[in-house]
Amino acid sequence: PIRNAREKNMISYIFFIILLVIAAILSILISVTDFRRRIIPDAYLFPLMLIGLTLIAFYSFPITLQSAVNGGGFGYLMSAIIGAVFDYKLTKQNPDACAPIGMGDIKLLGVGGMWLGTNGLAIALIIACILGTLWAKNKNQKYIPFAPFFFIGGFLSFITNLFLL
Repeated sequence: PIRNAREKNMISYIFFIILLVIAAILSILISVTDFRRRIIPDAYLFPLMLIGLTLIAFYSFPITLQSAVNGGGFGYLMSAIIGAVFDYKLTKQNPDACAPIGMGDIKLLGVGGMWLGTNGLAIALIIACILGTLWAKNKNQKYIPFAPFFFIGGFLSFITNLFLL
């Protein structure tokens, strides 16, 4: 019986690691796609969301399921409201203007909120905005691919929540 329990734990840890590796690959694919084409495909985003919910529901994760749901809802609503306000203001001034926040970015913040919770999402956003601004100023860019910077901020936020908070 003890050996059987150890085997179950080993399989559980292997599955956990496989899910984290797949999440890392999806994060890289999302970042590269956003950087090259300025879109965030749902085909990468939704599996990332499902992996996050699976890890939170079945493994001992740094945040609770309630915090994940709150963070996801907060991230989605906050970015949708900010995007709508910017879109309204820009199109009022210039009808041909492009929206500064796309739906992919909005969904990305919802997924990020699920992985990080509201506190982690706030830390990730601050880091992402600072890094994105520095990159844009250095490269003299008008548009910023937000996903790569958000994933860097999200990873640093996750490490901060895991070890410091």
